[in-house]
Amino acid sequence: MSLADGGLADKSAWPLLPAERSWGPWRLAIALATAAAATWCYLIGEYVGYYLNFFQGAAAMSAGCMIGMLIVFLAAGPICARYGIDSVASTKPQFGSSGWIIPALMQLISIIGWNSLLLIFFAKSATELLSVLGLLSPAISARQIVPGAALLACTLIYFSLLWGARGVSTISKILVAHVLIGLWMLYLLVSHRWPELEAARPALARPDRLWDYTTGLELGISSTLSWWPYVGAMIRMAPNARTAVLPVMLGMGAPVPLLSLIGLAGVLVLKTSDPAQWLRTVGGTPYAIVALLFVGAANFGTAIAGIYSSAIGLRNFAALERTPWWLLLLATIAPVAVIGVLIPELFFAKFGTFLAFLGVGFAPLCGIQIADYFVLRHRRVSLRGIYARDPAGPYAYLHGFNPAAVVALALGCAVYIGLLNPLTFASSAPYEFLTASLPAALCAGVAYLVGSRVYGPYGPHPPATG
Repeated sequence: MSLADGGLADKSAWPLLPAERSWGPWRLAIALATAAAATWCYLIGEYVGYYLNFFQGAAAMSAGCMIGMLIVFLAAGPICARYGIDSVASTKPQFGSSGWIIPALMQLISIIGWNSLLLIFFAKSATELLSVLGLLSPAISARQIVPGAALLACTLIYFSLLWGARGVSTISKILVAHVLIGLWMLYLLVSHRWPELEAARPALARPDRLWDYTTGLELGISSTLSWWPYVGAMIRMAPNARTAVLPVMLGMGAPVPLLSLIGLAGVLVLKTSDPAQWLRTVGGTPYAIVALLFVGAANFGTAIAGIYSSAIGLRNFAALERTPWWLLLLATIAPVAVIGVLIPELFFAKFGTFLAFLGVGFAPLCGIQIADYFVLRHRRVSLRGIYARDPAGPYAYLHGFNPAAVVALALGCAVYIGLLNPLTFASSAPYEFLTASLPAALCAGVAYLVGSRVYGPYGPHPPATG
């Protein structure tokens, strides 16, 4: 059987058998750290730097990212690691045998958005690297190079992922060094510009300092909530949830606030979060070249993890279950390539809006999953029911949809938007005391539990199996 025919276990959405789950804690931690450390860290730091100084921003991002990572792990981690399934499959007990399409679409949109951003960054870095090295003709503009570079990145990712999870692991072992390079870059900026950094004041700080701190916390939470689509596809390769806890919390949760400090310090001192720009100011052309190579490597590693997770999620659709792996990868990468080639600048300009909307959907989704697995089902689900397509199956509910989950998700989204407008960042009390993600997750979870009783026969209470 060939590597590209989709027949290997790690290229399907079926539960992995114990013998197929061979990633130990170090292997998992390296893969997760490589996925977490990408250019988005600089942008997260930049947005936090609009409201908080370096010390406050570091504290807010660290707390927010660890809170968000804990929520994601509690939502998808135990069930994915226990049964060897991906994040999308883990939603079938809550949303139903057809309703899981809702979180599947959320996953797909999120990963397409993140990967488009990463590959546009990759293309921009490659273009600037050519310019720094004197290999770019003055007659050729960056707008001409970026689409081609994005397409090249998509091609490299495609061939890397023909090997499935093995491709993710192999690339991660090579690219994990960029995390250390990122810390070196942070040291350079802090050591060279410490007096300026200490005295810097955020440009958009409000008189209400509590609001500023809460917004920094919220940006950290909502950013790591977007790891929900990635977590299941990665930790299902681990033998159990106990093996996955520290790699997820430290390997995936810790690098984000650490590397976000690069963007935070950069925007406070030099008014730009792009390390390729400020490293040239700090150390000249050689440092700029190192930074550009780092940015390219960081984005490439994360995009590989994202495309793999998205492809595994698509396997849950019956029509794609037996699709050859090479064709499924092609379909997964195609939307990213289209954005990178046709509208890179337009998409890049809307990153702030995209980032804010992540918390709107994933916070209530996580709240529903936590309430379902720990409170309603007492940590037991029907694995057979997750994959059953029988109209009378345990998760058939109402025409395949669980009304309790759908209504709870909508309510959670409404709570989030009511507290914080993701487009304007206008807020309503008590946002400054609670954030928006945490109440959204809590309200969705409570609404789900109440709805499960109200809807009676459509509530999620089929016989549970270990």
